[in-house]
Amino acid sequence: MEFDVRTNNTEFNPDILEQAFFETFPRFTDDEKAKFSKAWHYLNQKAGDLKRSCGRPYILHPMRVAALLADTNLDIDSVICGLLHSIYSVDGVLETDIESQFGSAVNRIVKDTSKINSLKINSKTIQQADSIRKMLFAMIEDVRVILVQLADRLDRMRNLKNIDEKKQRLVANEVIDIWAPLADRLGMQSVKSELEDLSLKYANPDVFQQIKKIVAQKKDERAAYLEKAVNAIKNEAEKIGLNVSISSRAKHFYSIYQKMRKRNKGADELYDLFALRIICNRTSECYSLIGIVHGLWKPMDGRFKDYIAMPKANGYQSLHTTVVCEGKPLEIQIRTKAMHDMAEHGVASHWLYKKGMNHDVVDVNSLGIFNQLQNLKNDNLTNEAFFAQLKDEILGDEIFVFTPNGDVIQLPAGACAIDFAYQVHSAVGEKIVGAKADGKIIPITVPLKNTEIIEILTNPQAHPTENQLKIVKTSKARQKIHSWLIANDPNFVDKAAEMQRAADIAANNEKSKLIQDEKRRKIRSKKGVSPEIIQSSLFTGKVRIDNTKNVLFTLAGCCHPQPGDPIVGYASKNKGIMIHKPTCLTFQRIPNIENRMVDVVWEQREAPQVHSKSESDFGRFP
Repeated sequence: MEFDVRTNNTEFNPDILEQAFFETFPRFTDDEKAKFSKAWHYLNQKAGDLKRSCGRPYILHPMRVAALLADTNLDIDSVICGLLHSIYSVDGVLETDIESQFGSAVNRIVKDTSKINSLKINSKTIQQADSIRKMLFAMIEDVRVILVQLADRLDRMRNLKNIDEKKQRLVANEVIDIWAPLADRLGMQSVKSELEDLSLKYANPDVFQQIKKIVAQKKDERAAYLEKAVNAIKNEAEKIGLNVSISSRAKHFYSIYQKMRKRNKGADELYDLFALRIICNRTSECYSLIGIVHGLWKPMDGRFKDYIAMPKANGYQSLHTTVVCEGKPLEIQIRTKAMHDMAEHGVASHWLYKKGMNHDVVDVNSLGIFNQLQNLKNDNLTNEAFFAQLKDEILGDEIFVFTPNGDVIQLPAGACAIDFAYQVHSAVGEKIVGAKADGKIIPITVPLKNTEIIEILTNPQAHPTENQLKIVKTSKARQKIHSWLIANDPNFVDKAAEMQRAADIAANNEKSKLIQDEKRRKIRSKKGVSPEIIQSSLFTGKVRIDNTKNVLFTLAGCCHPQPGDPIVGYASKNKGIMIHKPTCLTFQRIPNIENRMVDVVWEQREAPQVHSKSESDFGRFP
């Protein structure tokens, strides 16, 4: 349903416009109409005399935004927020006035909407755009703010011809990077598709006009072809008692543009520019219809998708197939009415209007959004709880903060100003001494909060510390601090590396011990040889460094290493090479020990020649 606000300056009449709104959307109760009228009159009182740069009345845009929200069956508070979404930019409007007259929910949504409107959103990469989209959810308390923003952007795109071309391209790029993907995230396919098409129209007008021309030509060529296909499906459906509605449509221009780029073809070389959509009543009928379609025409390999059994992450459900009809590919979608509402309006379709109630009720049984991450079990789920949960599912354990220049930095929950500094630049992280959040000094170790503007204070004499290493949450900050400490701090003990080294030494010594044990076992197998003889036969009691003999060494008195024990050594000032067991705690606590260690082994003797006794050893008989 489209609300007509095609009025010029001389025809503009607030009362007539209000009456037209209620005639277009008759579902509102008397109480809801009174609430809407109150907001409309308030807007006219505060901004009725204002004009936009194009010369048209300021308040026409808010009325159109409210109509877009009403068309998706959103609650009256959301519709009123559409009317008042930019009211705080008007002189003389106070938050206390909005809250006292329209309630805390309206005030909160309008306030968050104003906060987003004041942002300078610039995305240069796909990753930055994704961070901005998540940040938008992080900075709001109610996801309905995003629905208001999407309606605002859609109406602005519909009226973008009134601004200069350079600004048109900037707005179009922002919409394609930020707002169209947000609509997709919330399952609002009709809004997403229109935003994408309008963005293409202003960002790449030549391609848009080319596609528009080709689609117009193809439409005329294929009218009879599509009508024949529709009649064939309806006839077969009637035979088994199915009542369906079928519509044919040209694919969205932006979708065609994406296919042109992917396949490196012009629009005139693409065959699948049109599609059929079949709407039925029950899920079981969807599968009956796919059988009818595949019975009429041969399906193309790999082009059947069952999004009913496996919904998309945004809750979208439908059966997709592409068949070869009269030698040409024809895409067909099959879904129920409820699935179609979800595909068109997404999250907004969960708001079910109940006559005589002051607020809408969420249909818990229909929730399939966000890959069904959680199963909502509260039968009396409120609107507030529903949207709060959506926010939690979208964000996860992340926060989004700003640089003073307005860039968005994405960090794990619990990250501090040190993490932020290293995300900005390693040199900033190394010299951090303080930080400000929203202009106020904060400790650099406290967790940051969503949407704070963070400013880093640096000093040329500052440097990373071991304490910082223990605090930071990001791998980048941890790795950079660790590398600096290894290279510059002689007192830094790398405990992780030390533990690994000790494990390696123990493993090597265990290998050596196994070799030595094997030698002992072989000698023991010779009769008449005691363990003491074996021990003395293996080691001289001296220590060798590489191939150097007669080295000055000292056996540590703390762990008393004995010949044959696993040992480690390091150079001392007065006692030569100090010998410890690798498990010795005194050795492991020596600062900077890895730079002083040397390879040591016990010096071994050649194994003694031992013979077993035989009869000849006892002499011969005379």
